[in-house]
Amino acid sequence: MSSANMTMFRAYAQKSNPAILPPSVLLSHSETCLTVFDAFPKSIFHFLVIPRVRQPFNVYQLANLRSLLKCEKNCAKELLTDLGREANNVKKMIESEMLKKYGFKWEIWMGFHAVPSMEHLHLHVLSADLCSPRMKLKKHYNSFHPKLGFFIHLSDVLSWFDADLSYYNTISQLKKSEYEPLLKEDLSCWKCDRNLSNMPKLKSHLQEEFDKLSDQEKAKAERKRKPADDPNKEERGPHSDN
Repeated sequence: MSSANMTMFRAYAQKSNPAILPPSVLLSHSETCLTVFDAFPKSIFHFLVIPRVRQPFNVYQLANLRSLLKCEKNCAKELLTDLGREANNVKKMIESEMLKKYGFKWEIWMGFHAVPSMEHLHLHVLSADLCSPRMKLKKHYNSFHPKLGFFIHLSDVLSWFDADLSYYNTISQLKKSEYEPLLKEDLSCWKCDRNLSNMPKLKSHLQEEFDKLSDQEKAKAERKRKPADDPNKEERGPHSDN
């Protein structure tokens, strides 16, 4: 990846008017952050919430989660909480699109990569399916596996601030030596823990899992509709049992 691509998010975050970004890039923005489409989505829905560069932070302190957690704790927590608020707005938008396109909603994850490949802090907001043509490599999949540990859920990061100081100081170091080996772990389905021998088999299995979920939700919706739509159901008046 070129150095320009690696620092692309930083360039976005430094813009005084993010609205100049093309609609293919920018979903929304506020005074404190902006939300962009992931250029290589790893799920059906995948967005990134990025903090804009502002006081009391500089670009280096916002380079990634590890650099942010070295800052004053209250300031770091406030920034993460603000990202979470924006992520919840994105979540509502995704859920609306889920209902329009698929007729049901499913889980949405919010979290960070422990060792990101792109510079400047960014919070992933993605649908819990990991079904995408862009999901090609083992490291792609393992970096988002919700139980493996490389993908750190926002709620977990926020819980660190209430933990013992020694624990906070240790876990906030986010050492590459501890996290990078997770990307080489064997492939396993995040839903059923089944081991798969290669990416094509895993992707096929994940699609089957999603199709199964879709069928279940459609059947559930059909059961809810059936009593009201049943033409043989007799309408009963208030004295029909007499």
